[in-house]
Amino acid sequence: MDTLTTLVSSAGGFVWQGMFVVLLLVGLYLTLRTGAIQFRAIPEMFRVVGEPGGRGPDGRKQISSFRAFTISAAARVGTGNIAGVAIAISAGGPGSVFWMWLMAAIGGASAFVESLLAQLYKHQGRDAYVGGPAYYMQRGLRARWMGVIFAVIICITYGFAFNSVQSNSIVDAVSQSTAFVSPDLAESFGLKVAIGLLLVVCAALVIFGGVRSISAVSQVVVPVMAVLYVLLGLTVVVLNLGEVPAMVVQIIEGAFGIREFVVGGLMGVIITGMQRGLFSNEAGMGSAPNAGATAAVSHPAKQGLVQSLGVYFDTMIICSITAFIVLLSNPTFGDETQGASLTQNALSAQLGDWALHFLTVAIFLFAFTSLIGNYYYGESNIQFLTKSTLVLQVYRLLVLLCVFAGAVIALDLAWAAADLFMAFMAFINLVAIALLAGVAVKVMKHYQRQRKAGEEPIFHASDLPELTGIEVWDGNDEVTTRQFWVQHFAGKEKQKARR
Repeated sequence: MDTLTTLVSSAGGFVWQGMFVVLLLVGLYLTLRTGAIQFRAIPEMFRVVGEPGGRGPDGRKQISSFRAFTISAAARVGTGNIAGVAIAISAGGPGSVFWMWLMAAIGGASAFVESLLAQLYKHQGRDAYVGGPAYYMQRGLRARWMGVIFAVIICITYGFAFNSVQSNSIVDAVSQSTAFVSPDLAESFGLKVAIGLLLVVCAALVIFGGVRSISAVSQVVVPVMAVLYVLLGLTVVVLNLGEVPAMVVQIIEGAFGIREFVVGGLMGVIITGMQRGLFSNEAGMGSAPNAGATAAVSHPAKQGLVQSLGVYFDTMIICSITAFIVLLSNPTFGDETQGASLTQNALSAQLGDWALHFLTVAIFLFAFTSLIGNYYYGESNIQFLTKSTLVLQVYRLLVLLCVFAGAVIALDLAWAAADLFMAFMAFINLVAIALLAGVAVKVMKHYQRQRKAGEEPIFHASDLPELTGIEVWDGNDEVTTRQFWVQHFAGKEKQKARR
């Protein structure tokens, strides 16, 4: 096992030496092409995030922008925020936090473009809209072969590798809490098996219900746990307010090699921070667009804005809270084996043992929602590859098998495999969105013209006839009609009047 872990880690390290350059170049290119949309449109992001999704032809409520956001947030806000940040700091030093922030700032443009494209080229699935990179590679680039490669990689990466990471981190967190009661039980193989079986049962109950079941769970659990975690983290920061300036200095010194915290030099710090940043916020990776495509919105650019906001929510808020908690505990740098347990111990040192157990519950729920969100990314791409329900059922069973296996394998191997697959997936998607940047900019400008005219932006494929491969934007969707928005705003005015 150690040999395999070393091999996978070495391959991942080699690939990432080039990947961080690709990430930065594409992110900067899209920032320039969109006029830094991720910065100048922040107020607009908040305006559209809570909009209704309307009703479909069958009379059922469609998946709203917010519900789609929570599916992607369910995958984003997980062990990458708690275990991943801790690993980044312990392995790459405090400077890695700065590169996570920078990755989010630049990646916001990539997130906007990829989710806009996913909306533009989405397809009407059996239960809801489906879409993502595989779909815009086929419809926008006319390169189904490219979409097939991406679909296969994301099914493996999210359904198998990333989900094993989620279950592994849950076991790590539960073991920390259990050690207070019975150290022998905490280290036992039986506990890992029991947790693995519990996760399999809970996951099966949700994923066999499809995307509506997944979004129903995520829209409740994700916001509640995120708010509680942020409040707990802010409490720690307030209690240690005097130490915050020194902590910020640590981050800056480590980021630019002014002070050496770990072995590996400045390049190692940069790569570690970018790896963990991408694993956490997934900007440009091609994962979040699969969730973004499920929403019924009036304009493709709206979901691009919402998913860009998700990058900030994930990295600038959740990851920063974890980083502050860990750094305030004066951790030992250079130990790559520390994951969620480092965050747990740091939090309990600040607030008492109860905080450790609270974080165990938080990690369980965060990781579980990530697990079902990750699964959906695989499901939407299985639908791209084949219409066979048998293949989908087999995929579900394999995902559950990996969830169980992840509970009993080593943390190092799980993270190493996730890093390697993530790099391949991100590269393919970044190439695609760079090639389709011109299309995204046209759609973005179409949105901006309507906003400047004081209208609620609505998109129909006929508005930009030069774009081909568009399927669903024919004006038949309720939210793409002007009357829907007239009634919506009239209803809001009535509510204000009643108050």
